[in-house]
Amino acid sequence: QLQLVESGGGLVQPGGSLRLSCAASGFTLDKYAMGWFRQAPGKEREGVSCMSSSGLTTNYVDSVKGRFTISRDNAKNTLYLQMNSLKPEDTAVYYCSACFIGTLAPSSYLDLWGKGTLVTVSS
Repeated sequence: QLQLVESGGGLVQPGGSLRLSCAASGFTLDKYAMGWFRQAPGKEREGVSCMSSSGLTTNYVDSVKGRFTISRDNAKNTLYLQMNSLKPEDTAVYYCSACFIGTLAPSSYLDLWGKGTLVTVSS
């Protein structure tokens, strides 16, 4: 059974850090470009970051460049998102899924989503 399980979210103060994890089962992450998406209350889902299947290429939405870092552990079949210098506008539910690295749009090659993990940035 194909599955993605996101974790690591929580409440953090502005300027703080969190590391999100996305554990995959039923398939190997490095067969696809995989990335992170987020949806804030009342807003549409947006692509945050994407990593190519080779792991050699990454892309980020402008609002997180220099603050977020995507990575992958092939042995653990897990995707990560290190988030530093968090801002209130980063508050959202974060999801991982397959992505197009150029556009940060979701990829139909693997139409699979987890339940997401909530990140709240507030003092």
